[in-house]
Amino acid sequence: MTKAEFFDRDVSCYFFDDIERIGEYCRTYWPEDVEHILRVAEEVCRKEFLFDLKWDMERTYEPVVFEKEIQWDYMPGDDPEFIFQFNRHRFFICLGQAYAITKDEKYAKVFTEMLMDWIKKVPLTEESKKTTWRTIEAGLRGEFWTKAFAYFRDSVYLTDEVVDAFYQCMITHAEYLIEYHSVMRRMSNWSVLEDHGLFEIALMLPQSERTKEYARIALEHLEIEARLQILPDGVQWEQSPMYHNEVYHCFLDVLILASRNGIAVPKTITERVHRMAYANAAWKKPNGHQFLNGDSDDTDIRDYISIGAWVFSDPTLKAAGFQRLDFESVWDLGIEAAMQYEQMQATELKFTSVALTESGNYYLRTDWGENGNVLHFHCGTLGAGHGHSDKLHVDLVICGEDVLMDSGRFNYVAGPNRYEFKDPMAHNTITVDGKLFTVCKDSWECSKLSAPVNQKHCFTKEYEFVQGGHLGYMDLENGVFVNRKVIFIKPNIYLFVDELYSGGEHAYCQYFHFNNEGNVEIFEKEKRVVYQGKKAKADLYFITPEVEIGTKKTRISRNYNQAEEQTTVTVQKTKKGFTSLITVVFGQEAGGVKECKAEKISVRSEFKDVIHPDTWAEAVKIEANGKEYVVIVCHQEVNTPTDQTEADGCMGFGQVLVFDKEKERQVGTVLLW
Repeated sequence: MTKAEFFDRDVSCYFFDDIERIGEYCRTYWPEDVEHILRVAEEVCRKEFLFDLKWDMERTYEPVVFEKEIQWDYMPGDDPEFIFQFNRHRFFICLGQAYAITKDEKYAKVFTEMLMDWIKKVPLTEESKKTTWRTIEAGLRGEFWTKAFAYFRDSVYLTDEVVDAFYQCMITHAEYLIEYHSVMRRMSNWSVLEDHGLFEIALMLPQSERTKEYARIALEHLEIEARLQILPDGVQWEQSPMYHNEVYHCFLDVLILASRNGIAVPKTITERVHRMAYANAAWKKPNGHQFLNGDSDDTDIRDYISIGAWVFSDPTLKAAGFQRLDFESVWDLGIEAAMQYEQMQATELKFTSVALTESGNYYLRTDWGENGNVLHFHCGTLGAGHGHSDKLHVDLVICGEDVLMDSGRFNYVAGPNRYEFKDPMAHNTITVDGKLFTVCKDSWECSKLSAPVNQKHCFTKEYEFVQGGHLGYMDLENGVFVNRKVIFIKPNIYLFVDELYSGGEHAYCQYFHFNNEGNVEIFEKEKRVVYQGKKAKADLYFITPEVEIGTKKTRISRNYNQAEEQTTVTVQKTKKGFTSLITVVFGQEAGGVKECKAEKISVRSEFKDVIHPDTWAEAVKIEANGKEYVVIVCHQEVNTPTDQTEADGCMGFGQVLVFDKEKERQVGTVLLW
């Protein structure tokens, strides 16, 4: 295959005639990204490798330097993820972009030398299939190699020899990906990354009956994977925003390339990927980042939301994305797309709070501003290896700042570090007797799972309610059903009511992991914890009698291979029979002086004129924001015929009721019948 034969057509998959305008656009609007890419390219020229690009799946913080020849299977330390990340060759794209921006042939020289060196030294063997030739790496190279290759189209270093070696190796990649595809792999994000790479290869190579077959096979696989992996609510089933977005990126890329090349895409893919875009919008934090749930990093997702807005011509998605396309998106879409996107009028999102019921993720939000409040509640399936033991976990953002956070992922090395971040104690949830409701077997598999029990939710203009439970402790002697109710009194009051149903005695522990960028202070006598951050202040009131409040130092990982110390508050109680733990959270701006009072009050049967025991029903009176609220929560059926429950003069019928005493003391707002 000669260079002339290879490029004897318009490589419409990747190459743009306006490449100089793309470089100019990026220098104008994204100078820091240009500087970053040029820095990476220079490091690669020196055989220095540091993975710190935004969507690098496994980041590193210490560069690996090769003084002489590159050792492609080199593994620093005990984490093989370096080998995998290294052999994806994402840095080839950086070399290509640097070449396109500067026209400096040294980048082309380094690219061709490294490409030929890898092809020569890293053959496909049974042994290399475990490291440098894992199928996921082969799939990712299908994207990274082909995109990079197009940038060097006009370089003198792209000789016939290089082009032929590239062509032959890409054929090997494609045939390998087809051979190893199986029904067993269809549920894994790997399969999407692999088939996406196959589709990229199919369109980049000179067209033949076989390359057309590559494209057909890839789309056939991707259609099945879209139906299997993307839940009706748009969430990729593995319960990790990070890997949701890896899958979403691959599907978006397929839609973009198919559109450019006049290839029809199954409707299933288009519809499901559109839903993925809206799931991203639903869980986007006020700062534009994804939550750290599952194996996820603290990454800004507005770039991917923006691409979705352009692909689907959806002005509502643009309202959740950037005002203009980011650096990488312009390279993928072109300058005309950037101009079209800027002209697109953003339409205000028609929703704030969202119930993603199939995945068990709920987002209670005040507004879409950068200083908004949002609570995330999770009660869904584990989601395979990238999911964590986080059933009933809550994240809480006040005034745009994280207050309660997930601990993140740290790394994938099996052992204490991995389990420290995957186990329930790393999440804002509840444990029983210090035991795990999900037990890790290794980095990816579990020896014990816990079934989620999704339940009703209710969103009204003034209040919102979600609840969920799990069966992870039903195997204990005198098993325990754990249920969490979350009540949101807009805009800044939250109640967590943890219900623990059992006939025996057990020790219960709640965990509250705070943002390590703020300060946490405990007022033990008042059973109150105060978080003071840069933008937010939050008061947590633990109003259940006879609880013990403590603190311990744990770790939070915002990015792979990175961990910092944080403060975790624990709330413990040992009791026989039914137990409840009630927490009230009041949020306001940092340094705020607004007061909140929260106290537990009794609940009475209006019909019998007797006080219900706490095991039946409880109530909380809250004074805040110049108002007085009463919240009644029934833990089981308490009402006899024609009966109502009453607390502090407020009377109504239902399992969960909220009263604004200034407005009404009869009926109230029923959040759960």
